[in-house]
Amino acid sequence: MQRILLIKTSSLGDVVHNLPVVADIYAHDSEATIDWVVEAAFADIPRLHPCVRRVIPVALRRWRGALWRTVTWREIGEFKRQLQAETYDLILDTQGLFKSAVLARLAYGSRCGQAHASAREPLASYLYDRRFHVARARHAVMRNRDLAAQALGYALPQTPPDYGIHAPREVLPEGLDKPYVVCLHGTSRASKRWPKAYWMSLVRELAHRGRMPALLWADAAERERALAIVESAPGAIVLPRLPLRRLAVVLYRAQGVVGVDTGLVHLAAAFNRPTVALYTDTSPLLTGVYSADERLAENLGDKGRIPTPTEVLEALSRLGVF
Repeated sequence: MQRILLIKTSSLGDVVHNLPVVADIYAHDSEATIDWVVEAAFADIPRLHPCVRRVIPVALRRWRGALWRTVTWREIGEFKRQLQAETYDLILDTQGLFKSAVLARLAYGSRCGQAHASAREPLASYLYDRRFHVARARHAVMRNRDLAAQALGYALPQTPPDYGIHAPREVLPEGLDKPYVVCLHGTSRASKRWPKAYWMSLVRELAHRGRMPALLWADAAERERALAIVESAPGAIVLPRLPLRRLAVVLYRAQGVVGVDTGLVHLAAAFNRPTVALYTDTSPLLTGVYSADERLAENLGDKGRIPTPTEVLEALSRLGVF
């Protein structure tokens, strides 16, 4: 029985892309125990996987801005206590950043990661005990799976990715009492947004076709944008702000999901929900939605090419939403 520690801390999309590694490891060694270090904000995602024994939250983003506070150092001490509670047979850093490599160095065991030419931050490679070359021009899911296969000594699986997660059985938020399509309009980068006029056109047509558009938001600006979008479509709703665990429930039970390049759209695809991802300023080649069933997800657009509402509706139709 191998004791394995995975280190993939952030962002949400990256954490989702690392989930298939768990199934691959178990296919190789069904008695393995797997722990996972992840940013506290995203800890609910690996917790959804039945084969992850222990999730160890870290709060690097928050700690960096509060190093003068006693409570911060108390939290850091508790994190180290959890991290060093046992010695691992293998510590696998699939993040490839200097900060994640430092976390690997704090843990006890053989530390593995990407070689200098493969890592997102080459300096990270000097902190590993064993290094492996992983081709850059591949989707993030396959890069993670490839690194795990090399580190554990099994052939890279040719099977579709198995994300292995299911949302909790919880009551849906009020208002979601008919087939609904989640519209993920919010993103941290303005250049990744889909035009508001396009969203208005889409939600009107979704409502016309009997699919309730349900919009999510993460901050005040996104809420205002969501409210402006639904004004054009009677029957569309703006949900209250929800924690990640509740967002997972909403996505898991959706009739379909349309979203810009953001972590939640990848989570929807991991749940095998019919998902259309919209790209406007980045290419989906390396980080597009990657479903276990290619018939349930489509990437539209590319850097400098904005998909139209008509393209989105046609994609939703192909995916069986209508």
